[in-house]
Amino acid sequence: MGAGFGGAIFDVDGVLVDSPHERAWRDTLQELMETQWSDVRADTTYSPERFTLELYQQVVSGKPRISGALAALEYFEVPDAATRAEAYAELKQQMVLELIEAGEFTAFPDALRFVLAVRDAGIRLAAASSSKNAGLMLGRIRLDTFAEEQGLDYAFLRPHLSLHDLFDVDISGRDFAHGKPDPEIFVTAARELGLLPRECFVVEDAVAGVEAAKAGGMAALGVARADDFELLTAADADLVVTTLDDVDLDRLVEGNLVSGSRA
Repeated sequence: MGAGFGGAIFDVDGVLVDSPHERAWRDTLQELMETQWSDVRADTTYSPERFTLELYQQVVSGKPRISGALAALEYFEVPDAATRAEAYAELKQQMVLELIEAGEFTAFPDALRFVLAVRDAGIRLAAASSSKNAGLMLGRIRLDTFAEEQGLDYAFLRPHLSLHDLFDVDISGRDFAHGKPDPEIFVTAARELGLLPRECFVVEDAVAGVEAAKAGGMAALGVARADDFELLTAADADLVVTTLDDVDLDRLVEGNLVSGSRA
């Protein structure tokens, strides 16, 4: 692709931010099973140790809130999962907001370095997460402070610049007719960037997100943060890395997703 990429579309949870969502989904279900739903627990396949990070990545991550709740309940064969999903989702949302307000999340340093470099290369940025809490977290991450700590100097940096400020478009948390792996969210992000899907690449950590990018005619960069390198590769990601520091920025500007040293 000689023309290069015009846009980069980022998922947030697991890509840019080590968010409290997985913890909230896990802890909320445990609380429900020990209290309100204790009468049906024996009829399920649930146990606290079975709600792993890998399960979250494969079953819940990347989906709209109700869809994620239903998927988890169906996985554990919880009776009347469809009617219980809303209560589960609402309690999870309360918990995740409390965790965010308490600062119980961190940004991935490799992701911040990558976003800064991509912006410096003149590529437009979009945030496209299913989470309605994405903007809240992004707004609390200070890029000016991070850049100073890292010894990075970009012309666009200014005092009090947040990660959210760096994005040209943020469609996170919108209600779409279809969730990932349907490409609607990414196609919308490309359109609002003023670009064609083929002019964009998507950065995702979940199989459903990679599948959505490919279904939308976009290149997919998978970030394997949960020992899921092979799963993301099998989903047809154009490149899978365990850290975004491994992406060859020179080739990226040319329109190629390949790994290489930044040195």
